[in-house]
Amino acid sequence: MASSSANENEAAAARFEAATLPFMEALYNQALRLTQRREDAGDIVQETYLRAYRTFANFKEGTNCKAWLFTILYSIFVNKYRKEQREPDTVSIEELEEKFHRILADPDWETNFVALTRSEFDWQEPEVNHALAKLPEDFRSAVLLVDVEAFTYEEAAAALDCPVGTLRSRLFRARRILFLELHDYARRRGLIRRPPI
Repeated sequence: MASSSANENEAAAARFEAATLPFMEALYNQALRLTQRREDAGDIVQETYLRAYRTFANFKEGTNCKAWLFTILYSIFVNKYRKEQREPDTVSIEELEEKFHRILADPDWETNFVALTRSEFDWQEPEVNHALAKLPEDFRSAVLLVDVEAFTYEEAAAALDCPVGTLRSRLFRARRILFLELHDYARRRGLIRRPPI
């Protein structure tokens, strides 16, 4: 009887590892972008895996394990680390919209942004990371989940515990800010060729 229980535990642990370990690097990168500190990112990932292991019986096989893990990660971040962390110097959306109204009025800005992020865009570039860090946290999280991790709107909204409409609004505004922040970088790299109006 005891060996049967031990075999079941080993099988459950093996299923957990097979399902979750492939996403460890993506979780760490996301945690690092959120906290901006390696040790905090490591702590969040460790706690994410601990919580995921404890609740793995609730995970439905065949569903998106990555989205499930990111939901846990965001919950931990919001409940534990966000309260302790000071927000970095973020950009004022209103100020940017006023200052760069000509670019924002360009009807192709979103098309250019999508083309930019689907091209040879490197989210790890220091200039890109700096622009991401300047976003307000809720906006940064939306971009990281949808544009970097390729979550659906529904998966990202679930991970961030917000309605899909709210996520879309945050993403729309975040993309505008990033487009403005990265416009010159993208032109230098040849990722977009059209000059601002």
